[in-house]
Amino acid sequence: MVRKIISRGVVYLLFFSLLLVISCSEGGEKPPVGDPPQLLASDPADGQTDVAEGITVITLRFDQNVTLASSPQATLNGQLITDLRPGLKGELKMVVSPLLLATGYTLLIPAHTVKGPTGLFNASDIRISFKTRTPVPPREGLSPRAENLLQFLKQQAGKVILSGSMANVAWNTSEAEWVHYHTGKWPALNCFDYIHLQSSPANWIDYGNISVVETWWNNGGVVSAMWHWNVPANSGEQGAYSFYWGSKPEQTLFDVKKIDDPASEEYKRMTADIDKLSGYLKMLKDRGIPVLWRPLHEAAGNIGVYPGGTAWFWWGAGGAEPFKKLWRLMFDRMTHYHGLDNLIWVWTSQVIDSDWYPGDDYVDVVGRDNYNESDAATVKNEYVLLRERYPDKPVALSECGNVANISDQWSAGARWLWFMPWYDYARTGNPQSEAFLLKTHQHASIVWWENALAQPYVLTRDELPDFK
Repeated sequence: MVRKIISRGVVYLLFFSLLLVISCSEGGEKPPVGDPPQLLASDPADGQTDVAEGITVITLRFDQNVTLASSPQATLNGQLITDLRPGLKGELKMVVSPLLLATGYTLLIPAHTVKGPTGLFNASDIRISFKTRTPVPPREGLSPRAENLLQFLKQQAGKVILSGSMANVAWNTSEAEWVHYHTGKWPALNCFDYIHLQSSPANWIDYGNISVVETWWNNGGVVSAMWHWNVPANSGEQGAYSFYWGSKPEQTLFDVKKIDDPASEEYKRMTADIDKLSGYLKMLKDRGIPVLWRPLHEAAGNIGVYPGGTAWFWWGAGGAEPFKKLWRLMFDRMTHYHGLDNLIWVWTSQVIDSDWYPGDDYVDVVGRDNYNESDAATVKNEYVLLRERYPDKPVALSECGNVANISDQWSAGARWLWFMPWYDYARTGNPQSEAFLLKTHQHASIVWWENALAQPYVLTRDELPDFK
């Protein structure tokens, strides 16, 4: 009897012990719930090959706020990083020695170094490799100041955008003065136009008087120049000139295809005009002024845009091949015959005109003229296409009017090298007029300019380095 009671007690004891174990496991502390931090992005990015030299902070971004182990072990090229700073929004900043030019780097962070916000859940090993930029080899034959300017443009491409203004018709800075009057800031760049070459010198236009250009340069501004190249309305005709092409009396039938015939009147006229203009450009060279030189712009016009599309300037009326021959003739004659080593050559693309490209040896910068496009995404698509097509050339918004705000373009990914709204003759033709006081504009109002100049990546004249 006693044995049965004892046996029954043992069974009961075992049963209640099991219940206790079950109840403790169900009602006790549960294991922590969560996920380890996941790396979302880094700056510099893994695999990036154009990182700027001099950077002292590497930033990692995780999917949650992070903490660090008591003795974090992070290295850059084997050197221990001692300054690690977790922040808000999942950021981890690491202060390092300034990155060196043309150097490969590897960041290593072992597992158990980066933890979740509670100190639990260790991140996996992190390995990020990148390279700083390799200096762009100088274009052979450029003057030191032109080389300084070109290298600056190449190095800053995608990081900053230069603000620009266009001379009102030809030989002035009145648009820049208008921007300064209303905003207190000067555009970084001013573009001049040799549109009246056939008339200069005259009492109303004399490109030999370079004081306005020299003043702009001496005040720290970048000089750009273009050429609405007027030719006789008909081959050999004097008096009536035009840069357009067509059948109307005020337009020209000047035949650019005669570029293949050095004995033709057209060829002689083209070389004579190039020589005359080279004399004026040499005056700028002699004063040590580099020039962003943008001739023969918008050559393709609407060719390829729609069936029957045509060029609107005579230099594109003969198609791609005569145009490229004319461009190369001008380049060779100005560069080698006249010794103009102060010119940085800017070719203007119509986006659909890849077969019109003169070639890498004849182009330093690719430009795009864009008007009446308020959709920043569309503008961005043009920028991306040109950057992909010409990867070794910076790309500029060489002319614009009534386009999306620069802030919207930049956010969308259109990181132009510079922008330049076209002039408004009625507003800025006479700085002494009442119209000059208006903030409205045919192409870029003061509201548009204020948006642009408020962006930290938009450079004004006073923010440029000394290219001398």
